[in-house]
Amino acid sequence: MPPSANFGVDPCGDVDEAGAGADSRARNHSRMPSSAPSAVTRSALVILAVIACGVVLYVLRDIFTPLALAIFLAVMIDGLARLLLRRAPFLPRAAAAPAAIVLSIAVFAGAAVLIAENAADFVVQIAAYGPRLNGLMEQAAGLLGVQAPQSLEQLIRQLNPAQYLSQVGGALQGFASSAVFVLIYLGFILASRRGFERKIVGLFPDRHERREAVAAFHRIRDGVEQYLWVQTVTGVMIAVASWIAMALVGLDNALFWALLIFIASYIPIIGGIVGVAAPPIFALLQFDSLWPAAILAAVLQGVQFVVGNIIQPRMQGESLNMDPVVILLSLALWGAIWGLPGMFLSTPIAVMAMVILAQFDGTRWIAILLSDDGEPVRAKDADFPTAAPPSEAAPQDFESGASL
Repeated sequence: MPPSANFGVDPCGDVDEAGAGADSRARNHSRMPSSAPSAVTRSALVILAVIACGVVLYVLRDIFTPLALAIFLAVMIDGLARLLLRRAPFLPRAAAAPAAIVLSIAVFAGAAVLIAENAADFVVQIAAYGPRLNGLMEQAAGLLGVQAPQSLEQLIRQLNPAQYLSQVGGALQGFASSAVFVLIYLGFILASRRGFERKIVGLFPDRHERREAVAAFHRIRDGVEQYLWVQTVTGVMIAVASWIAMALVGLDNALFWALLIFIASYIPIIGGIVGVAAPPIFALLQFDSLWPAAILAAVLQGVQFVVGNIIQPRMQGESLNMDPVVILLSLALWGAIWGLPGMFLSTPIAVMAMVILAQFDGTRWIAILLSDDGEPVRAKDADFPTAAPPSEAAPQDFESGASL
């Protein structure tokens, strides 16, 4: 048939129209939203999850705080047990953990007895400092040109401390119940530590994944233990030097203040401020002259400066690798959620979070922001044996209670 017989229709027109339709459908399909969540959606979900976790931790703080303290104590006992094995080779491996538990209980009990005995004398002496405090307040008001405040006795009568006795009793009861829960949790954690290896094998059947998981656990454990070791040694240095200075000046209850300074050294920033400011304030109340308080303030500030800026960084090295701003924010955050126990645990929790976040490519950027030098160490980059899987290379660590 001649071309004119097609009634003006191009024989290739249908093909062209079909191709154009396919291109249009492809373009429309490319414009359709992907079923996978975008980066913004994932970030929003992460933020919401973090906020939800914070709310849960705050609401259930009476449950989670004793558990966190028990884990903290278990790590401390575990590190002490391995230290005893290294320092005392004659000690049987099976006796290391019980010896560490007994030693820890003895240390805590001794510190509690000393604080309780000195606290009674401290309270009695505070009442005797009333006239001296009134005189200091009048002198300060005269120097500032303001009206002298009420005396200490008048303030106490206005506050009516009797109405707060029920609150104090409730706080003491809550502290006792929390201590009991901590001991219960600690007992169960120590009793179940031998099953940790089997749980790791069950969670990570693949040897490579299991190796990385155990290496991450070792990294977290070593970081927390290094932090505890450094804080303990430097706290002892500060407490001993402070006790010598307070004893030479003649400050009452110098041993009590030294114990409080040692305990406060585990709280970043705030502990140092309390250790420097509190003893000189009470020296003002005890002595008629300002020189003992001034000398004590200068010596305590010098001790804190030398230990905090020279000795502690050298002992700590690169083990902590936490940005100081992150430590401060962690202190404020966990203090708001869990109170005083949260302040004690703020830095170990930050170290643990940084190590965990560094293990995954999607969250490594957060670990970089948390670190001090911008290079958080992955567990798989650390120096661990690679000749055998962790469950075979070091089973004695699990059996001896080195793992929780």
